[in-house]
Amino acid sequence: MSVVLVTGASGFVGTQIVNRLAANGHNLRLVARPKAAVRLASRYPDATVVECDDLFAQSVDWWTETFRGVDAVIHAAWYVNPADYLDSELNAACVSGSFRMAQGAARAGVGHFVGVGTCMEYALPSERLEVSSPTAPATVYGACKLALFEILGSLFKDTGVRFSWCRLFYLYGEGENEKRLYPYLRQCLEAGETAKLGSGTQLRDYLDVAVAGARIADVVDTGQVGAINICSGQAVSIRQFAETVADRYGRRDLLEFGTRQPHPRDPSAVVGVSNLVVEGSKRDARS
Repeated sequence: MSVVLVTGASGFVGTQIVNRLAANGHNLRLVARPKAAVRLASRYPDATVVECDDLFAQSVDWWTETFRGVDAVIHAAWYVNPADYLDSELNAACVSGSFRMAQGAARAGVGHFVGVGTCMEYALPSERLEVSSPTAPATVYGACKLALFEILGSLFKDTGVRFSWCRLFYLYGEGENEKRLYPYLRQCLEAGETAKLGSGTQLRDYLDVAVAGARIADVVDTGQVGAINICSGQAVSIRQFAETVADRYGRRDLLEFGTRQPHPRDPSAVVGVSNLVVEGSKRDARS
């Protein structure tokens, strides 16, 4: 099978990507900070683990050597601190560092580069976001992701490197940061405490991170190129999502809606249309 290098391999999404790649029989090369590298080496004893304090600070030459013998790359690393990632200047460092990484991949003869984008690249709100929908990011994070998509598209155009860009929508599940909605709901419900929420009327496209990670990993096998929406394609209100989680505990009574004010830039609707190609099929993935 192919040798696949993954950045962000110990992260929320990256963990699920690596799990799927391993299950699909690929040979793994994982780039991670020292502490994470130890955990990854223990979990995936057959993988090659490359230690790196800051992958976004590495040179083109460093990446060229790191990519030797690699068939495909899945670049899932980014700055994602929930407190400030939407407007942090570190997003720009991720763009420049990713550009050098991509240059190294092209020099090393990597055949396929898979980047991870976001639904925040699109003009929002919208209940039907196709990959052809207008882009107009309202955050620094979304703008930097879109900029990298366009930069890499131009870089790889005449190199022979296949380029895929997986845009993530609203993910939840294993390994999620405790400050996000799903872990907050679970913590409150398990403790028998009231979960204080907004009105919950906003529509979202929710997808389990394990499913999302598997879909991204499978792009290596399908070879699908261009922008790809990694989404469920279903509109669910935040209220419905919270009630579904609460129903697992039989405690809808612990949900208190209307207590918190929504973020001023929180869009009323973010729902995608999947264009994912399923292995062995030309139909879109809808589940």
